[in-house]
Amino acid sequence: MATATLTSKGQITIPKEVRDALGVGTGDRVEFLPDADGGFRILPATRAVQTLKGLVQQPARMVSVEDMLRAVRRRGGRR
Repeated sequence: MATATLTSKGQITIPKEVRDALGVGTGDRVEFLPDADGGFRILPATRAVQTLKGLVQQPARMVSVEDMLRAVRRRGGRR
């Protein structure tokens, strides 16, 4: 069983064997999900880029850089 020690800042180092099993590394995020029994599950919060395919639909028509610049000028370049 892998264990870790909580620091005074509330931080832990996830043991290497757990990181390897989760497939996470430096800079990756993890989620802490509550279990029905009052515990928590740790799951990787990262996704392979392939899982994002189809998330954003193709625009109805392509917009040129010139069209974008005209739209910005019409709005005065403000947000």
